[in-house]
Amino acid sequence: MVAFLLMVKIGPLRELVMKCLDQVKMRKGTVLTIAGTISAILFSNFISIIKIQNKGAKIGTITPMDQVLWRTNLLEATLMVFLLFLGFLIDRMHHYLRKLIVLRNTTGSSKKEFERLEKEKLQLKEKADKVAEEIESSQKEISSLTETLKKVKLESEEKDKRVETAEAHVAALQKQAADLLLEYDRLLEDNQNLQNQAHGYRS
Repeated sequence: MVAFLLMVKIGPLRELVMKCLDQVKMRKGTVLTIAGTISAILFSNFISIIKIQNKGAKIGTITPMDQVLWRTNLLEATLMVFLLFLGFLIDRMHHYLRKLIVLRNTTGSSKKEFERLEKEKLQLKEKADKVAEEIESSQKEISSLTETLKKVKLESEEKDKRVETAEAHVAALQKQAADLLLEYDRLLEDNQNLQNQAHGYRS
C-alpha cells in the first residue's frame, strides 16, 4: 500500500506518506533495528530449512511434521526476503521522489528567476531604445544648430565684408573730401590773388 501510494498520486495521500517516511527515516536506529530483526528471522529460517534437509538426508525420508516445518520456514523466509526487498524499494522510491520534489522546486525558482531576468532585459531594452531615440534627437538638434551656426558665420562674414567695403568707401570719400578741400583752398587763394592783382591794376 505504501509503495502504491508513492507511485500513484491520490489527493494529499502521497504527501502524507512522504512526511511519515521522513519521520521514520529520521529515526535511523529504529529502521536499523527492524531491518536487523527481519534479517535475523530470515537467517534463522534458512538455518531451520538446512537442518530439516540435513535431517531428512540422514534418515532418508522427511516426516510429515518436518515437511510442515520446512514449508513454514520456507514461507517465512520468502516473506522476509520480499519484505526486505519491498522496504528497499520503498526507501529508493522515497529518496528519488524527494529528489524530484527538490528539483521541481529548484526548477520553479529558476523559472521565476528566468522570467525576472527576461522582464529586466525587456526593461533595459526599452530604456536603451529611449536613450537611442534621445541620442538621435540630440544629434538632429546638434546638426540643426551646426547648420544655423554656419549660416550665422556666413552672415557674419558677409557683414564683415560689407563693413570693410563701407569703411574703404568712407576712407575714399574722406580722401576725396580732403582733396576737394585742398582744391577749394587753392582756388580761394588763386581767387584772392586775382582780386589783389585786379585791385592793383585799378590803382
